Amino acid sequence: MIGMKFDMHCHTREGSLDGKVPVEEFIQILMDKGFDGMLVSDHNSYNGYRAFKNTVNSKWYENFVVLKGIEYDTIDAGHILVIMPEGVKLKILELRGLPVNFLIEIVHKHGGILGPAHPCGEKYLSITNTRKHRNQLAVMDKFDFLEGFNACEGEESNKRAMEIAREHGLPAFGGSDAHRQDCIGMGYTEWKEDISCESDLIRLLKNKGAECCVCGGEYYRGTTKEKIGKANGILVQSFWLYNRFASMMRHRRRLIELKRLYIRIK
Repeated sequence: MIGMKFDMHCHTREGSLDGKVPVEEFIQILMDKGFDGMLVSDHNSYNGYRAFKNTVNSKWYENFVVLKGIEYDTIDAGHILVIMPEGVKLKILELRGLPVNFLIEIVHKHGGILGPAHPCGEKYLSITNTRKHRNQLAVMDKFDFLEGFNACEGEESNKRAMEIAREHGLPAFGGSDAHRQDCIGMGYTEWKEDISCESDLIRLLKNKGAECCVCGGEYYRGTTKEKIGKANGILVQSFWLYNRFASMMRHRRRLIELKRLYIRIK
């Protein structure tokens, strides 16, 4: 029997530069659509989740679960969804640009889980479409899940993602990847047990593996890619350059945080 229905890929106005919907409105729309929870997964930022904790009256949403996540921009493997146990706060996860192997090590040593977002999606943004994609597929067995359904991807992209999930025995999450109101809730994950916090999700995933959930949804046809056609290639290239520049700007801060982390680990 299915336990709860979540949108596991959500971008808020408070946390993502390209997010258009405030977190409180996001919650209300999902509740109206019959969802039980969401994963706030802003780009390299927990600001959307902070806005929920600091400004939203959570008593209004006692039957709706808001989980803290992040969509991290690696330097070599595209976008990775990361979920840490509640109470674990790592500044390094808001400093884009780590190599994927470093990211995996840090997340696992602090009790978290992670997996590729839209693994077969846009060039530079997805693990199978990076410049080192052949090498990156070798780390697939180190992930805890992958995104099997993304409402903003095409059918072939999601089909291949599900094939990779089956090949590696990974749970497949589903989410809308919504940045705008009309996309919210178009992708979903149905959990086979109830979840009330990040630790519940992590425990369920580790205990049940690929059997912990099912995912699916419908396709969003209002993406920027569809609106601008071939010009999307220029936009993707521009984003890659922006990501490289932003990663370089954060290099010193990442080194400081890495030193702190490894001193604590030792």
